[in-house]
Amino acid sequence: MTARAFPMVLLAVLCCLPVLAQEPADKAESSRKLLIVCSTTQIADLTRQVVGDRCEVRCILAPGADPHTYMPTPGDAQLALKADLCIQNGLHLEGKNWMATLAKDAGKPLITAAEGVQPIELEGNGQKISDPHAWFAPRNAAIYVNNIVRGISRMDRAGKNEYEARARLYLQQLRVLDSWIRDQFSAIPPAQRILVTSHDAFNYFAKEYGFKNQAPVGWSTGSEVGAGMTPERRKQVIESIKSFGVKAVFVETSVNPKLVREIAREAGVRIGGELYSDSMGAAGSAGETYMGMMRENVLTIISGLR
Repeated sequence: MTARAFPMVLLAVLCCLPVLAQEPADKAESSRKLLIVCSTTQIADLTRQVVGDRCEVRCILAPGADPHTYMPTPGDAQLALKADLCIQNGLHLEGKNWMATLAKDAGKPLITAAEGVQPIELEGNGQKISDPHAWFAPRNAAIYVNNIVRGISRMDRAGKNEYEARARLYLQQLRVLDSWIRDQFSAIPPAQRILVTSHDAFNYFAKEYGFKNQAPVGWSTGSEVGAGMTPERRKQVIESIKSFGVKAVFVETSVNPKLVREIAREAGVRIGGELYSDSMGAAGSAGETYMGMMRENVLTIISGLR
């Protein structure tokens, strides 16, 4: 190479360096998984069933946490800032709308999974409240899944077919779950289908499967309208347990069992077991997924009421 040609070659190499340096960064950006931040364990599991490994799914609440009384932390706010999409249950399950506030403050889009559900209306201090625990009817869980698919597909059109394929399979599994639950409960006479739990989390479940539902605490364990235990409610529950000959009452994984244990003692009945309610089970437990949670609840109820 001549001395005159060398500067020209060097210039050509230098001009290519920015392009070469940019290519790995562009590739890394295009291969980055979407980060989806969910409010509750149920929402996170349903989302994972839809996205598989294509997206990263993070959950604000830990297993066993209560969404009604939860107070977001600075770490939650930082997680929302990193998110591409946030998903909540809605219907005021997240007390004082904490998930919507996190998403709004972070400037992130928000999917409300319960949108389109026909809510059960509850009375509280003269006001009507929509019961937020809609996922306890598998048909409503299907609405959740469809909302999640639509919302994520708008953000990741390239993955739309993949999301829809997973959702079709999962919707079939929800129909099988519903059929299985009905078959299992056929062993319990209608007169014995009295479900007494810590708070009004099982209204959709009770309506779907022919149970009468009683709870000493209202629809929320927090301080919202219609929430909390009153002496009247406590007395009503104890009288119902005695008059209907209820065999057992149930505590919940996300609610302090003290009140229900006291009521069981006063009514002279036993504790039938622990039900997953506002939260699923810890990783590795039988209730770590929506399907597992529903299955274990059904088996616990059958064992307790027989």
